Amino acid sequence: MGFRLPSFKYPAARPEEGYWAPVTSTINWCEEDYYATVYSAEIVNTLTNLLFIGLGIKGIRNCLKYEHDRVFLVAFTGYLLVGSGSFAFHSTLKYPMQLVDELNMIYTACLMCYATFSFSQSRLIRQVLATGLLSLAVFITLYYHYLQDPLFHQNAFAIITAVVLFRSMYVMEVNIRPSLKAKYGTAPAKTDPMSLPKWLRVANAHRDQAILKEMWLMVGVGLSIFLGGFGIWALDNQYCSTIRRWRHEVGLPWGILLEGHGWWHLMTGIGSYFYIVWAIWLRHCLNERQDEYVLKWSSMLWSIPEVVPRLEAEKSNSYRKSLNGYTNGTTNGHTNGKTKDTKEDRKSV
Repeated sequence: MGFRLPSFKYPAARPEEGYWAPVTSTINWCEEDYYATVYSAEIVNTLTNLLFIGLGIKGIRNCLKYEHDRVFLVAFTGYLLVGSGSFAFHSTLKYPMQLVDELNMIYTACLMCYATFSFSQSRLIRQVLATGLLSLAVFITLYYHYLQDPLFHQNAFAIITAVVLFRSMYVMEVNIRPSLKAKYGTAPAKTDPMSLPKWLRVANAHRDQAILKEMWLMVGVGLSIFLGGFGIWALDNQYCSTIRRWRHEVGLPWGILLEGHGWWHLMTGIGSYFYIVWAIWLRHCLNERQDEYVLKWSSMLWSIPEVVPRLEAEKSNSYRKSLNGYTNGTTNGHTNGKTKDTKEDRKSV
């Protein structure tokens, strides 16, 4: 007999005994109903939403503490509501809770779409954009309620998310990469770059290159985690009967690791959090405040990024010597710290 990990027998589903029975949602997942407790229809799918709730609270706290743009405070509030709605939905498998979960995803995506496209636009354009996105959200809400087809919701969310992501990538490239900024940049400049000394322009270019490299790494990690969650969720849907058999074979607690939708919650929750933090960091850079704030992230998979004021980051040993790609940088053409306009400094850059 081969080696077998110690385990408990996987309980049978008890859908008729559930506290919230019967199921009224238009979709059910691969996790078996009420097998662990009669008070939660899908215990793993429910509890994995605690990540959304925890990161949502962290994001709201940081927005208030560090004075990030108000739109991101609203975005993190939407992110928190997605997690809370999903918690309620998977606990009950009731249709109203399904709408709270899925429609909050649409509303938060529309909000991030507004944040991405409205920057540096006139008041009229922002109003037209807000009206258009509000109309889109209302249309998706009503049409989805009419169709009650989860595929429509999934496609709508994917399209909005893709538009926001590619637009953010474009804005990042043309406004931060030095070779594109002068020709295609759309962010209003507080200081004419050509009015600065050459050594200072070179230093700022090195800084911006370092920021761009870090941003692309963050995008790559966040997007990979997000899409990985999509992949696992797709496999969970496609091979549900096989995966359910495997869970019963390995027993508990190991069967929990085969709950694909739970992995979807964890991975898309982290990926979405990465995106909002990236958007906050990008907004500070577009506002030419990249010397006042810093992305505090060790680039490790277990590290959760956050954008904090430079002085806050300098309290950490790992950030004291070098922030945003260079030491003692500049803010809007003025030197910080001990940096001085000397011949030695000019030679060093």
